[in-house]
Amino acid sequence: MSTATTATTELRRFLTITGQRFKTGQSAPEMFSPAVDKVWHELLGTPAYAALCLETAGQPIRHVANNGHGPIAWVAAYEAAYGPLPEIWFTDADGNLDQTAVARYRQTGTVVAEWDCGPAGGDGDDVAPVQPETARR
Repeated sequence: MSTATTATTELRRFLTITGQRFKTGQSAPEMFSPAVDKVWHELLGTPAYAALCLETAGQPIRHVANNGHGPIAWVAAYEAAYGPLPEIWFTDADGNLDQTAVARYRQTGTVVAEWDCGPAGGDGDDVAPVQPETARR
């Protein structure tokens, strides 16, 4: 499977977990893979992305800036649904694998990473339009 195909599969899984977390009142999952995020950016704002969000998350999902560093809270949910995280989650946007991060994950079962963006509920566009309160109903 190509890196792009794998990243697309993983974006689908990420959006599915996003929808599950939002439905249960949990925080948004952290997007810590530059390789998966790259595919996310390529799809944003397209009709295919809007359809993908509805299919996987059951709602529109926006892409927002959200910087942080720490344990990735949704790994256990991912593993329960799909098994261990594949290497694409530890790959940068240029296709370089972080061997140290993969080894740490395989040894400990946890992921500690940095991220600079994440999902938010919304209209499916990259930027939420500014609307007066009365228009949001």
